Formats: sequence, C-alpha cells, structure tokens
Amino acid sequence: MSSSNLVELECSACGKKYDAEVEQHLCACGKPLLARYDLRQAASTLTLEALKDRPRTLWRYAEVLPNDAPVSLGEGMTPLVHAKRLGAVMGLDNLYAKDEGLNPTGSFKARGMTAAVSRAKKLGVRALAAPTAGNAGGALAAYAAAAGIPAVIVMPADTPSANVMECQAFGARVVKLNGLISDCGKYVAEHKDREGWYDVSTLKEPYRVEGKKTMGYELWEQFGGKLPDVIFYPTGGGVGLIGMCKAFDEMQAMGWIGSERPRMVAVQAEGCAPIVRAWEAHQSSAQFFQNAATIASGLRVPGPLGDQLILSMLRQTNGTAIAVTDDEMLQGGRELASLEGILAAPEGAATVVAARKLAAAGWIKPHETVVLFNTGTGYKYSEAWQKALESTAHS
Repeated sequence: MSSSNLVELECSACGKKYDAEVEQHLCACGKPLLARYDLRQAASTLTLEALKDRPRTLWRYAEVLPNDAPVSLGEGMTPLVHAKRLGAVMGLDNLYAKDEGLNPTGSFKARGMTAAVSRAKKLGVRALAAPTAGNAGGALAAYAAAAGIPAVIVMPADTPSANVMECQAFGARVVKLNGLISDCGKYVAEHKDREGWYDVSTLKEPYRVEGKKTMGYELWEQFGGKLPDVIFYPTGGGVGLIGMCKAFDEMQAMGWIGSERPRMVAVQAEGCAPIVRAWEAHQSSAQFFQNAATIASGLRVPGPLGDQLILSMLRQTNGTAIAVTDDEMLQGGRELASLEGILAAPEGAATVVAARKLAAAGWIKPHETVVLFNTGTGYKYSEAWQKALESTAHS
C-alpha cells in the first residue's frame, strides 16, 4: 500500500500553513486546522481497482491519511444497507442506511480516534484528554488503551451509563461534571497544559476529521465510484459532515468526481439546534444554544467549534438543516428497527424523521439516492430506549 502524501496543515478560516510533523491544535486565529495532501500523487495509486485487495478498514485509504503506524481495532467499511421497506413507506426508491454502529466501540467516533491516536502516538504524547457527551469518550479510551497511552475522559454527570462503564473498563480516568459538553471542554482547556494532556477535543486537533472523512470515501466505493444525491447526517460537533465534504473536495482534486455534490442535511434535536437556528436566520456562524437538552447525547453540543464550516458546507452543497423532537427520534428509531432490523442511536434515528419530512415536502425526489447515517448503536442507549418502549406500552 502506498504511503501518505500529507504535506501540511492549513487553517480552515485564514489559510495560514503549519508543519504537520509537530503537535498542532488550533490556528493562531482560533479556528480549526485541516490536513492537506499531494492529491496528484495520491490519485496515481488510490483507485477502485487497487482498493479491491486492501484490508477492510478505513486505513485502506492510506494515500489520503497521515502516514502513521495505525493504532487500529478494525474500524471502517461499515455496511450500507438498502432500506427498501422504510423507503417504501416514505415513497423513496433508493433509500440507504450507513450503519456506523458496527464500528469498534459501537459508533463512528472510532474513525476519528484511530487517526487522532495514531498521530498522537507518533508525536510521542504522554496523555490524551477529551470532553465527551458519550461515544467519543468510549472510542478515545479504547484507542488510548490499544496505544498504551493514559487517557482522561471528561463527561457530563448524566452521560448514558454504557459510555461511563466502557471508559472505566478501558482503564481511562473518568471525570464527571454537572453541566454540558461545553463545560467539559472548558475543564480540559483549563487543565491540559498543567497536566501535560494532548487535547483531542472535536476540531481542536486536525486528525479526527481525517478519520471521519473516510465515510465519504466509503460511500464512493460502495456505490461503485458514484456518490448519493442526498446525505442525512446527525450534527452535534459536525465533524463527520465536515470530513465528508472535505473528502468530496479531495475526490474532485483527484479527478474522481466533478463539481457536483451530495446535498448535505444537518439533522439536530429541537432541544439543541444551534446550526438549524443559524441556517434559518441565514447566518454564517451559530449562537450558543442556551439550556440545551435532548436524549440524543451526541447532539447536545450547544456551541460547535465547526459552526462556520458546517454552515458554509450546507450552502455549498445546496443542503439544509432540520430539527426533530426527542419523541420523533424515538418513533423514527422504532420504525428503522422494526422495518430494517437496525437498532439505531437516537442521533441516527433522527435522520429517519428528517428524511420523511423532506420527502413529504418534495425536497427529495422519489428516484434520488438518499443515505441516512446511523452514527451509533442503539444498544448503548438502553435508558432512552426503555423510555420509548414504555411510553408505547402505555399509549
């Protein structure tokens, strides 16, 4: 397999360049850094044909990932399920579910963490730390354990119990705070220098995006060198959405696709919808969402650092942003489970509701190819599911 073509890091806002071979976090202007590659070189060895013989993990896309010895648990290459029965109910012929719940630690967060931890290990970091609403913490704890690096996971006190238990089982130090992920982020920021932690917070280092962007590469490969028309993505921190759009830009630079893009739909919870609010108000950045509350812990991100990137990507792809209620999520999750055999996290279930609404409104045409991302397994959300099933029993 060819080695990486990583050239440098570039600020997503001001364009300032940084050396990729030393530890970097945010740009001096405070915005996220993105990895840049020699894509002409990458295109010479990264082809559909070459991919046929490569390992079934996301590291198969080595040319467009950092050239590190992978700390891998077999992440990536998740199933793309043709959701025919659910599609029939919505009047969509080509509805698919990409089931990220089948990654190690049960969510798409494994993608970001394999890349971030592999790079951190190469940089020789002493300890890893991140704030988490749940799944990112479990993934960081697992990859840190595999790398032999201590991890500190800072989470809200009401994080789902499965996420707390897995972090503890992986040997991470768990700090619980009364508050939201934004409060946990402040805690990491205040302690990291004194404690010598490498901050793996969302977008505060450049490599989680690199792992997540492989979802875009996989769609291209699984659809035989094509991309879908519409992608529904549960958006908290939005790194998956940002990563996929970055992947599409890289694909265009490699000559794989033209300028057309899947229409990206950011799906949020009504109880925490900073992106939807900004989108509806035609703003280019989001305001902090006060009193954020939703059962979808991964969507409870009141002030996403990538807000400007997300909003600009929705505009560039002619996409949109839509919010759904917690009750709708649980209903959508029951439908996805009973019609397709996929038990989704509430975040993934939210995309079912969003797709139904936009199909009914005519925003999606019946023949278009539509992908719903289930970002995590429902098996880790037993509290939320119990509530949903109890409420149905009573109704």
